[in-house]
Amino acid sequence: MTALPSARDVARANRAFLRRAVVFLSQQGVRQFLDVGSGIPTVGNVHEIAQDVEPRARVVYVDYEPVAVAHSQLLLEGNDNATVIQADMREPDTILRHPETRRLLDFSQPIGLIMAGVFHFVSHDKNAPAIIAHYRDALAPGSYLALSHFTADISPNEMAEVVEVMKRSTDPIHPRTRAEIHELFTGFELVEPGVVGTAQWRPDHAEQADEPGGSQIYAGVGRRR
Repeated sequence: MTALPSARDVARANRAFLRRAVVFLSQQGVRQFLDVGSGIPTVGNVHEIAQDVEPRARVVYVDYEPVAVAHSQLLLEGNDNATVIQADMREPDTILRHPETRRLLDFSQPIGLIMAGVFHFVSHDKNAPAIIAHYRDALAPGSYLALSHFTADISPNEMAEVVEVMKRSTDPIHPRTRAEIHELFTGFELVEPGVVGTAQWRPDHAEQADEPGGSQIYAGVGRRR
């Protein structure tokens, strides 16, 4: 992410959104989470946040990269209510039917589906709304989708540089407009304030809404109808 001057700020704002979203879902009574594209564990992981609210909260992490899975396995040793599986988020059936997913998650009860800063790796030709819909249809009413996603709406020149840099990697990114990201929430009722910059999504205090890096990524949380 060297082409984006505020990359560190963007990552920090996205991580802060994840924390606030998990706290919000926990406050709504969600006790099980499916974190798709969870990445290498850092400070403030989903299971730590959720289990701080409810120690019996259950979390399934999903990542495609072996190194992320290996790190997660080490972190989760001894935690019977959290696990990690290696799978591609673009293959929802593999994730939803995985034995570990079925062991920990009860799909007759609300689940918090987390896709924080990861879905922009899904190319435009993969029918992103259909992939999200596949997950949505497996969730019970009252479940939630918490999603954040790169956009070029705010800083198109900077984001164009990032896209060019990432084209040379194994994981190119595909920024989407606010309208396109809004479409990913089809079948979910967006909670206030809707799809906004990560720093603007229910900040803990007013000053957070103006933090740098908070507008490169849109974020939102929707409740399954």
